[in-house]
Amino acid sequence: MVKMQRVTLDHLNQMVGIEYILLHAQEPILFIIRKQQRQSPTQVIPLADYYIIAGVIYQAPDLGSVVNSRVLTAVHGIQSAFEEALSYCRYHPSKGYWWHFKDQEERDKAKPKAKKKEEPSSIFQKQRVDALLLDLRQKFPPKFVQQKPGEKPIPVDQIKKEPEPAPEAVKQEEKEAAKITQQSTSTKGPPEKRMRLQ
Repeated sequence: MVKMQRVTLDHLNQMVGIEYILLHAQEPILFIIRKQQRQSPTQVIPLADYYIIAGVIYQAPDLGSVVNSRVLTAVHGIQSAFEEALSYCRYHPSKGYWWHFKDQEERDKAKPKAKKKEEPSSIFQKQRVDALLLDLRQKFPPKFVQQKPGEKPIPVDQIKKEPEPAPEAVKQEEKEAAKITQQSTSTKGPPEKRMRLQ
């Protein structure tokens, strides 16, 4: 337009409207061009910047878009971190809150489990409970007795008490049983022909 009117390039600064200027050039790869609104010879409002890299034109984002994108990326990362942390959080009324990680399960499966012998009570507690139960049994004797598991309980009155055999009689029975087993082994054939028990 300046050439058509045969005016110098200094006359462009006097004109008003939208103009494009070459802001930076690094030939042959990089050129930066600015689109701006000229209000007067001294007052200019930048509208957009374009950069040309290897013959391809890109529009540079404005500051608001850059800040918006960065904040959105940061907030998304924080939100996904909170969601993942929330997925590991567990709660039980008796235990309260705790963390349960999936990789912890894999590590536990990989390691051979050493069984810990957990004692539900101490020796003092066991003895104390036994003493209390014995005291209660003496105060309130049972009215029914179940002799074998799965059978119907029988009243205590119907149970016949058998007298316990004397210790000498038990010893004599054991001696007789031992003699019988010795006699049965001696009547059999020689040891090499005896059948082996498996």
